Amino acid sequence: MAAGYLDILRARHAARLLAGTLVGRLPNGTAHIAIVLFTRAEGGSYTLAGALAAAYGLATAVGQPLLGRAVDLYGQPRVQFPAAVVSALGMAALALAGLGSLPVAYAAVVVAGVSTPPLEGGLRALWPTVLGREDRVHRAYAMDAVAQEIMFTVGPLLVTVLVSLWSPAAALLVINAIGVLGALSVVLSEPSRTWCSAPREAHWLGALRSPGLLALLGAFFFVGLALGSITVAGVAYADDHGQESVYGWLMAALGLGALVGGAVYGAREWAGAPERRLRVIVALLALGYLPLMLTPGVPAMTALAALAGVFLAPAIACSFIVVDRHAPRGTVTEAFSWLVTTFGVGAAAGTAVAGPAVEIGGTAWSFAVAGAGGVAALLVLLATGRVLAVPGRTPAVVAGSENDRNGAAEPGFSSGHKA
Repeated sequence: MAAGYLDILRARHAARLLAGTLVGRLPNGTAHIAIVLFTRAEGGSYTLAGALAAAYGLATAVGQPLLGRAVDLYGQPRVQFPAAVVSALGMAALALAGLGSLPVAYAAVVVAGVSTPPLEGGLRALWPTVLGREDRVHRAYAMDAVAQEIMFTVGPLLVTVLVSLWSPAAALLVINAIGVLGALSVVLSEPSRTWCSAPREAHWLGALRSPGLLALLGAFFFVGLALGSITVAGVAYADDHGQESVYGWLMAALGLGALVGGAVYGAREWAGAPERRLRVIVALLALGYLPLMLTPGVPAMTALAALAGVFLAPAIACSFIVVDRHAPRGTVTEAFSWLVTTFGVGAAAGTAVAGPAVEIGGTAWSFAVAGAGGVAALLVLLATGRVLAVPGRTPAVVAGSENDRNGAAEPGFSSGHKA
């Protein structure tokens, strides 16, 4: 299992790009947790915490595709690092101003969100340049998803440690300062500095002119909704049990489950169309979310959280391949950024719904939002099966291009078309 991943990491620049991207994304990956804990520490309600987190998520959703398109047009260094600095300043404003003025608080999270650099899409655009071969690129997608779960496992624990040692405000400042350093490491690398997008057809819809991509984004909106609701539901569960640390363990267990699932998924080559496989994975993902509504004792709930996360990373890794199959030429960063956007909008909706759900029906109701999100994602994939069955293009791994180097199929899958 480890040999394939080690082969990727030994490639020149690969380890630096992966590490820098993960560190640079740490503020975005922990923002909802940090905002909720900060708001509660300042005396704000669950509804306000959910609303601020939702505002951040919606702002991120707006900014990611716009910045992604800017990266495709102008390159990575001119967009990624300045965006990271502005985003960090927005979070710093929230930490320093507090909740004394709600308009200022909302403005701060909106600035931080809309300026979040599209490092995820940028990394996936760089993998073909760094790795070359189709099979290595697809394994890198899986490794990318696994590495994200390491961040989502360590991130919540890091936030809770910073909160325990100092304060929620200090946690916001430290996390965002680290994120700026990660973005700087990426944009100073040779692949990032020299990368150029493939020629693209001028169209105001950009990547969104692909029906298959739209179908995938619709499904992953609901996956984001499920994850966003768990952020608030986990805090409510921890409050019910009188231990703030319980929240960090639940989120870490969720990430650990996804890490294990993603590592197993990426270790083998898969036959068949990734669109069909994605439907099976999302069905299992939805099935894992439903038992969280039982809200048992802490040990059992931690185990359920780990089980709920097992199919998350495989779903994300498989979705990367589907995005690549359906994204129009020259829109690779924008297309991947739209995937991030659907997560942001979905997570924002999930936090916004889960906050009132806690206050109206208790913790179990907020976990029910997660289960409903998983089921809805599956229904969207089933309803759009015909659209997803027809890839928008059949790219090949060809030196000197950007989008065309992202393979049309995962290892073991033959599309039936010649490159």
